[in-house]
Amino acid sequence: MAAEIRSNSVLPARRTPITLTTADGLNLVGELAVPADRPPVATLLTLHPLPTHGGMMDSHLYRKAAWRLPALADLAVLRFNTRGTSSAAGTSEGEFGQGISERYDVAALIEYAEFHELPEPWLVGWSFGTDLALMYGCDPLVRGAILISPPLRFAREEHLDAWAASGKPVVCLVPEFDDYLRPAEARQRFARIPQAEIVVGEGAKHLWVGERYVRWVHNEIVKRVNPAAYPLPTEWEGPLEEASVA
Repeated sequence: MAAEIRSNSVLPARRTPITLTTADGLNLVGELAVPADRPPVATLLTLHPLPTHGGMMDSHLYRKAAWRLPALADLAVLRFNTRGTSSAAGTSEGEFGQGISERYDVAALIEYAEFHELPEPWLVGWSFGTDLALMYGCDPLVRGAILISPPLRFAREEHLDAWAASGKPVVCLVPEFDDYLRPAEARQRFARIPQAEIVVGEGAKHLWVGERYVRWVHNEIVKRVNPAAYPLPTEWEGPLEEASVA
């Protein structure tokens, strides 16, 4: 009998602790989740929100992506703590670099995907993580970028221009009531990237609190990365665990 997928539902996957090693010698804590019994068709390389405001690899959109999307959409989900960031998995070495030394963290993430031959890697940034993706993620290996609540706080025009020149897809998931960059301004500022797509999360705020918004964000990601799995089911028939924290 099918069960509803709830906020704390954990679907089957192979979840492995990993370590990313940066060019400046730091070890970063992470996890790779892949489908339990088949290879992934694409990979989400996630970059979390601002660590000085509670952002980490367990930020809820990413935690739930690792719980659900390997089973529901055949995706690999790689999440990690940037330098100096802590979560239940541990603390990454180093200290917060104001978005500057994190360039090495993004490079280590992409290099890990390349070395382990993870298929069709997409960068998925959230808030501060979108700035890291824009500044440091326009790499030949990367298929495109999905930007969740992009504030455009650190990224500059030259970074947008690099993505424009690359022709790679850039999808911006912008909350209707975002705290930093709302849809009208997002359309104006991302106009430098002709291929950028602005998708408005109606009623949503910067943190996408609530299962309704979690499902919406995950569906928008899957629509671009593995369209065959869209729309995502809301029920699961098979083994299912419940996490103590939703």
